[in-house]
Amino acid sequence: MESARIVATLTRYTRDFALAEDLAQEALAEALAGWPVHGVPANPGAWLVAVGKRRAIDGWRRDAARDEKYAQLAREREIDETDASGGTPWDPDAIDDDVLRLVFIACHPVLSREASVALTLRTVGGLTTDEIARAFLVPVATVQQRIVRAKKTLAAAAVPFEVPPRDEYPARLSAVLSVLYLIFNEGYAAASGPEWMRADLAREALRLARVLAELVPREPEVHGLAALMEFLAARFPARVDREGHPILLADQDRSRWDRALIARGRAALARGDALGRGRGPYGLQAAIAECHDAAATVDDTDWARIVLLYEALGRVAPSPVVELNRAVAVSMAEGPATALRLVDELVAAGELAGYGLLPSVRGELLARLGRADEARAEFTRAIAQTANERERAVLESRLRGLAGSGA
Repeated sequence: MESARIVATLTRYTRDFALAEDLAQEALAEALAGWPVHGVPANPGAWLVAVGKRRAIDGWRRDAARDEKYAQLAREREIDETDASGGTPWDPDAIDDDVLRLVFIACHPVLSREASVALTLRTVGGLTTDEIARAFLVPVATVQQRIVRAKKTLAAAAVPFEVPPRDEYPARLSAVLSVLYLIFNEGYAAASGPEWMRADLAREALRLARVLAELVPREPEVHGLAALMEFLAARFPARVDREGHPILLADQDRSRWDRALIARGRAALARGDALGRGRGPYGLQAAIAECHDAAATVDDTDWARIVLLYEALGRVAPSPVVELNRAVAVSMAEGPATALRLVDELVAAGELAGYGLLPSVRGELLARLGRADEARAEFTRAIAQTANERERAVLESRLRGLAGSGA
């Protein structure tokens, strides 16, 4: 997330997204060469930004249009100094957070929603193309093409890198929400790598969602997304043990859940409901998360209500992943046999081919039904489709448990 802040600040400074990325890389290269010799500065992020700005100025000095650039810099410096002195009145429409500003800029209507989200996740979220591909359930090459095409489109359209006026927010808001949601999801359960969670990434997404909720307080889905993140972040203290091994929901010490974040989630959900426009996909997911957070144990969870909420979510935002989650809830409310039929329908449809959670869920259902051989085959398939090392270890442990029990 530090790289996102650096790119965002340099984009605001240069008004050139591609240049800002290059400057950030050059500053990092200078750091890698200098820090081992001279030591890491007290504020590494500020140091990198300063180096990036210095390199930008050096480049402008070599540019034929340097006089205009210098004039622009002078004007911006005057504005910055005036703002710092308190001479400019507060603007409720201003986006003061550099990272959120960059998200809005990258989610320009000239791009398709898929392209803008992919570009922003790569640049702002710092996600790899592999991680983005898993989030979209598409091939890596598709994501790479979207990002390259997005950059070329922005350049060809001469898109100004400035915050849009408020009347243009609605055209970008859906993509902005998707970006924050997917960044949080990657932090909550990393698609790959050695750690199950990337808590700093998730907390940054939550911070941006809170800022966004204050910026557009009349948008219920913004509050719904913030509520969802609050409810899920509340579980962070209990999701891993001291060695970083995952602790699944059923085994978590719920006394360690952050009650302050749960309270914030409820307040955000209520704030969205008070607008009187009903719950959208994020609000419904927040309501599901609240059901879990309100229960003292897994058995105390209102699974019937969760099933109803997933059914509503499936109508508002149909998705095979939603249907898979609904099947899990059905298994708890009605039993594994009914849920298995739903999962088998998803398998037959083929939309979740390669999605590791599908064989994992099917394996659990088969194990509960006593069909051990089939369950082992599903867990083996899930292990092969899982890129996260911690998640793979959980599945391997589950597979050994089935073999050891003789089931």
